[in-house]
Amino acid sequence: MTPAISPAKLDALCAHLAGGAAFRSKRDIGRVAGSLEAAPAAVSRWRERGERDGGKARILLGDDTAAIPDGDGHLLLAAEGILPNFLERDPYFAGWCAVMVNVSDVAAMGGFPLALVDVYFHAGGADVEAVLAGVRDGCRAYGVPLVGGHTTRSEGGPNALAVAILGRAEHLLTSFGALAGDDVVVGIDLRGSYHADFPFWNASKGRASRDLRDDLAALGTLAASGVVHACKDVSNAGVAGSLLMMLEASGVGGVLELDRLPRPAGVDLAAWLATFPSYGFVFAAAPESSGWVLALLRERGIACERVGRVDASSQLCLASGDHESLLWDLARQPFTGFGPPRSS
Repeated sequence: MTPAISPAKLDALCAHLAGGAAFRSKRDIGRVAGSLEAAPAAVSRWRERGERDGGKARILLGDDTAAIPDGDGHLLLAAEGILPNFLERDPYFAGWCAVMVNVSDVAAMGGFPLALVDVYFHAGGADVEAVLAGVRDGCRAYGVPLVGGHTTRSEGGPNALAVAILGRAEHLLTSFGALAGDDVVVGIDLRGSYHADFPFWNASKGRASRDLRDDLAALGTLAASGVVHACKDVSNAGVAGSLLMMLEASGVGGVLELDRLPRPAGVDLAAWLATFPSYGFVFAAAPESSGWVLALLRERGIACERVGRVDASSQLCLASGDHESLLWDLARQPFTGFGPPRSS
């Protein structure tokens, strides 16, 4: 465990995170959430078959990947757009990340990737070869084929890249199942470094493709075990923001114990909480089962710890030592807007 930080610094850290650009970008999702049905009537024939819902609940919106019942499992459908300034600054890595984030979204649902398609608009001076090389190498690294897409050249731009993925899960994980009393578990691959000056921790560089795929396949093993109630991959909102999204989707709250959070040596805590790791997941699991989650991921060299608890508060607090500070109150302010209806 790392040393506790002072109450004043903890309060300042919460204010910094809550007011930062990454959290603002997640709040912007609420504009979309407010215009969509939580369980669209158009897909009322689709059913999630979880044991706790008796197979009667309709598909919910809020996960990064849509889960579509298909035979004995689920098809998984997701897409990711790349920020234009990222595409301009590092075209190869942007192409590679477009694959990585989609594959991680599928893994967070307990699934494996089947195929990708891309949509690429580019100006005449764009480094098309670098972008497509990044997509190609990402596909090779994670073992998923690029099977089609759309490419358009326009001399006046803009440069824009989006990639969509199709996957499949035999056993499904979602963000919607966290229960009060669950342990919060975080698993992050710390075997890496920051990529250039981006807040991105790249743990894939130099690793064999088979190892990358097997690390992600561990999520399928967790899904099949039934011991994980909810899962969310760590995105640009960092560990705290990603946990908050999972708690919101589940209609619960929780505490994140920063002293227990896996973190690379020498990396500042505030910077780490704003980091997007290439392999990072938050889980909710019953206390009697969470040790098995730790053992499975640690066996693959993934840093994994119990870092808090789920409660019924509708708040996320950050804790260090004996002090807790409120990061977000979902009862007062939705985060993404994707969660169960709350009574007024």
